[in-house]
Amino acid sequence: MRLIFLGAPGAGKGTQAARLARRLRVPHISTGDMLRETVREDTPLARDLRSHLDSGRLVPDDKMNEAVRARLKKPDTDEGFILDGYPRTAAQAQALQENLSEKGRKLDAVLYFNLRQDVAVERLSGRRTCRNCTANYHVKFNPPEKEGVCGRCGGELFQRDDDVHAVIKKRFEEYRQKTVSLVDFYRNAGLLKEIDAAPAPDEIYSRLLTALGHVE
Repeated sequence: MRLIFLGAPGAGKGTQAARLARRLRVPHISTGDMLRETVREDTPLARDLRSHLDSGRLVPDDKMNEAVRARLKKPDTDEGFILDGYPRTAAQAQALQENLSEKGRKLDAVLYFNLRQDVAVERLSGRRTCRNCTANYHVKFNPPEKEGVCGRCGGELFQRDDDVHAVIKKRFEEYRQKTVSLVDFYRNAGLLKEIDAAPAPDEIYSRLLTALGHVE
């Protein structure tokens, strides 16, 4: 299956995408991870991306489209993929559509994880990440056995810069300005499947499978 996971920060897209990707045996393509992998390469695109990321600027649509196009050429995407974090704008959605059409491919569905802002803020602001193994915890919903210490590797837990309240609100504003319009774009294309992202992760996953016509 070729899927897009769409939703606001804190909606749990990454968690659900990773879980479903294992079930479907397709790659989970998180654009954040993809960019980090790309910039380690010695290519003109990698050097261009590094210049944007190092300066704190957003990666332009054309460069993001180029990076995704290169990723989708890899053979592990032949049987499908889950895109998480892309597209984020109408221009990116159009570029993806053209890219897939050139290869005779098409999307199977776009999963929209719908979540109220106040719930997302609570989730994100309480998140803590291990500096060593990147495991995620939550001060309320998934606390570590020992405060500030990763139960997996013993590393230090910290709060990411983009998980503080002021930054979360800024991320939501950007999401509303650029990404919300994609909900209507894909709904009009008959691809959108809306998932309530408020319940516990297992319940969300069950609803996700139902939406895709799968069973546990």
